[in-house]
Amino acid sequence: MFNSYNRRKKHDTVFLNVKPTFNSQGGGLRKYSTGLLDKEENPFYNPNSSNASRASVGTITTLNENFRANIFYNNIAPIQWFLHLIGVLPITRRESGKAKFRINSVAFGYSLVFFILLSVFVAYVAKNRISIVTSLSGPFEEAVIAYLFLVNILPLLLIPLLWWEARKIARLWNDWDDFEILYYQISGHSIPLNIRRKTTLIAVILPLLSILSVVITHITMADFQLLQVIPYCILDNLTAMLGAWWFIICECLSMTANILGERFQRALRHIGPAAMVADYRALWLRLSKLTRDTGNATCYTFTFINLYLFFVITLSVYGLMSQLSEGFGIKDIGLAITAIWNVFLLFYICDKAHYASFNVRTNFQKKLLMVELNWMNSDAQTEINMFIRATEMNPSNINCGGFFDVNRNLFKGVS
Repeated sequence: MFNSYNRRKKHDTVFLNVKPTFNSQGGGLRKYSTGLLDKEENPFYNPNSSNASRASVGTITTLNENFRANIFYNNIAPIQWFLHLIGVLPITRRESGKAKFRINSVAFGYSLVFFILLSVFVAYVAKNRISIVTSLSGPFEEAVIAYLFLVNILPLLLIPLLWWEARKIARLWNDWDDFEILYYQISGHSIPLNIRRKTTLIAVILPLLSILSVVITHITMADFQLLQVIPYCILDNLTAMLGAWWFIICECLSMTANILGERFQRALRHIGPAAMVADYRALWLRLSKLTRDTGNATCYTFTFINLYLFFVITLSVYGLMSQLSEGFGIKDIGLAITAIWNVFLLFYICDKAHYASFNVRTNFQKKLLMVELNWMNSDAQTEINMFIRATEMNPSNINCGGFFDVNRNLFKGVS
């Protein structure tokens, strides 16, 4: 009678981090895939190997020249390099699936030195700004401008926040490497994701626009002093490029979800075994987890950024509204530029996250519901129904650690 207590627990219908099972032949590829993987020479496939230190498919080598590794990382690389240059995200990544954050690394040492020097610079500027605030005696607009310059040094706190979250971000990169391999195993080709040119343009144009806006703001709103403009340029670029980094990651999620949906529909037109549907369901679950982890890995950073943008927008608009009765002056140009710049930054952060969540879940569900089931056998129909149920049970919202969802409703909060 006690034997029943030793029975294995029945597997749940939905797995949040499921990996497809490997066939005994074909190096882990499905029967309906066209690629080839080197199974025997990689310790990942051998659980008894002493070298199998990390259960990551991101370390798999391939004999098929059509396979391309590091697709996600290569797409975000230009922005990532710029962030490294200003001491942000000191994560080392020597090969695919091996991203790590180490305190004893050269990257962290550079980030720490950069942060200390920038902190000294900012402390000098802050001391000057505090003396201006304490000696205010002019109109309300000047008080708003003085407080705004003081608030604009707060992004300095983003650097240690990103140190705190660097391990989660490194894990997210490794999970993307795993996803790329799984996609190749199931579909037979690499993810056709290529937005490197867009990322490069953003990494070149956005810093120039950021510097231009800071210079114009200082010329119109305060006495232009080059020594004090430099730290503001760095901090404004930090905020802007983190927004661009978020934009590109959400763009990768959106495009990957669309590619996966189209590939799944095209595969079903030719061959539709139940095992194939189960593998695509596993692949979608991995993508859904990547979507959630995007918000969780940077929850404190982007919570801070969103609150900072809310505050700057409110302060800038409040200063503009207070001067409407006296007409539009030269100082209002700086306030208007600050408000518009931060509104657009907040809009793109919220809009791209909303679009990514929509494509990963809602848009993918529509494609699933359009699948014709009449010609399929009962096993395949069951797998399709389980697939639809999995998309309903697994949320794909991007939220900041459960505090709030990053979507268009968040942007509405500004008004």
